[in-house]
Amino acid sequence: MALAIKVVTDTGEELREPYLLRIGGWTEERYFAEAPETRLAEFEDGDLIVPSPANIRHQDLVRFLTFLLCGFLSARGLGKVFNGPAVVRLRPGLDYEPDIFVVLREHLHRLEAQYFSGAPDLVVEVISPGGRNYDLRTKAQHYRTHGVPEYWAVDPEACELYQHLLPADPAAPYACRVYASGRLASAVLPGFWLEVSWLWQEPLPAEKPLLDRLLAEAQPQGASGS
Repeated sequence: MALAIKVVTDTGEELREPYLLRIGGWTEERYFAEAPETRLAEFEDGDLIVPSPANIRHQDLVRFLTFLLCGFLSARGLGKVFNGPAVVRLRPGLDYEPDIFVVLREHLHRLEAQYFSGAPDLVVEVISPGGRNYDLRTKAQHYRTHGVPEYWAVDPEACELYQHLLPADPAAPYACRVYASGRLASAVLPGFWLEVSWLWQEPLPAEKPLLDRLLAEAQPQGASGS
């Protein structure tokens, strides 16, 4: 049975402010058996980690990027796109539920019944107010340690996208470029690019014309970041 979690104030009212709840004393077996099915929950070496519910802008960005990635990968036959609460098991005892992760065709055999085992080819997290340090520091470090080739952290409040790429030196941290605008080209998805300014538009642009444009450009221009 899935665990129901409700975070309340000292007066018993449901907490509306952003939070990142960490509950100790869990096992990985219990995580897979009882973690909430209707909201994101992650597991780090005995701790269940539950973020505050995503806001509408967060959900819109996840939907927008998922549409572009799904359409592109399907058209090119490159692989599959998944959304949390699908689980990425980076190693035993470390289980994340990224907003979006991409598995290329040659790695689909690592899909298990309950999780994807190991490093996906691309991970995308949309940063929520209560989880900024968690996404930019803790998760980035774990994604780097366990060999995720490309990790995007999208910060809608700051209007910045952090593109993390594995360096040539296996002991070095991620190489990180920060984009407020300009064209970002994926390092692991040949031909996939993104005009970062699309992400800050309100409302977000229609996805289908952008996907058609992506597919029509056989050789995307190089990215430009800061």
